[in-house]
Amino acid sequence: MATTSTPQPDSSSNLSITVESNPSDSRLSELGIQSWPKWGCPPGKYMLKFEAEETCYLVKGKVKVYPKGSSEYVEFGAGDLVTIPQGLSCTWDVSISIDKHYKFASSSSSSS
Repeated sequence: MATTSTPQPDSSSNLSITVESNPSDSRLSELGIQSWPKWGCPPGKYMLKFEAEETCYLVKGKVKVYPKGSSEYVEFGAGDLVTIPQGLSCTWDVSISIDKHYKFASSSSSSS
């Protein structure tokens, strides 16, 4: 019998967060960020698992993201365009309330 999902050890190499600081207005409008849904949260710690790749633009806030099983973190905040890979389990340590626009990568199907 074949198993379809084999847990793999967390290796940060293929689950790395990309941060683009202060992207240009033309880049933001090219992505259509203003039409993306918004999400926010107060300061605190949140355990999250990303079932799909997420791209988000932080309007305000500051967070340190600790990938599961790692003591290292990626820090980003207001003005950053961030890509979080599919499959990443992490803890968000929010120091300043988050307000962000976000979009999940769509697999072959599109939703309306």
